[in-house]
Amino acid sequence: MSSAEAELLPLSSTEALQALAARINAALPQTQCTRCGYADCTAYAQAVARGEAAINQCPPGGAQGVARLAAITGRPVEPLSTAHGQEAPRAVAVIDENWCIGCTLCIKACPTDAILGLNKRMHTVIAPHCTGCELCIPACPVDCIRMENVSGQATGWAAWSTLQADQARLRYQARQQRQQLEEQLPPDALVQADAPSDAGTSAAAAPQHGDAKAAAIANALARARTQRASQT
Repeated sequence: MSSAEAELLPLSSTEALQALAARINAALPQTQCTRCGYADCTAYAQAVARGEAAINQCPPGGAQGVARLAAITGRPVEPLSTAHGQEAPRAVAVIDENWCIGCTLCIKACPTDAILGLNKRMHTVIAPHCTGCELCIPACPVDCIRMENVSGQATGWAAWSTLQADQARLRYQARQQRQQLEEQLPPDALVQADAPSDAGTSAAAAPQHGDAKAAAIANALARARTQRASQT
């Protein structure tokens, strides 16, 4: 048993596990990038506390991040797992305004609400809020998002700060709370304005709305492909 775990002995096993997970989570960069193999930093911290995950699965934290978790858990320091990624300079997402079709898919993918934009309107990234998670890149159907190095040669915690991690955590938590509230709304709450007044046809409103949105995205993609083809 490590010294860190021994300090928690007066607590119940559940309380000790929760306290250990909280300390581990506080030492993570909070990029919420999922490269560790878990849904977010909190889930990874809990897995490490339970002994289900290694301490070297967080590329954004880099070698220093592994050392931090080793000090907390009492486990030996080990090299960063290459299966989960490489330690690299910090980057932020940049949207090419010429190709953005306003599909909003990147907004839905961003864990810290760092992207602003309206449906069918150009989107933009708020750089100070971007954690460089890269989750928006695969979400973009027209490949108009790129990552730009903003830390030079600095990597891991040398390119990030505790203050930035705390801000990212708060923004992620706020997003989760908003999503939970939205899930409590009636299924057709977002399409009520377009729903027919006749009760017999209201059940079909949501699928029709979804079909219309899918068609709009498909049309935007087709226009983008045509525009690109004309410029090549």
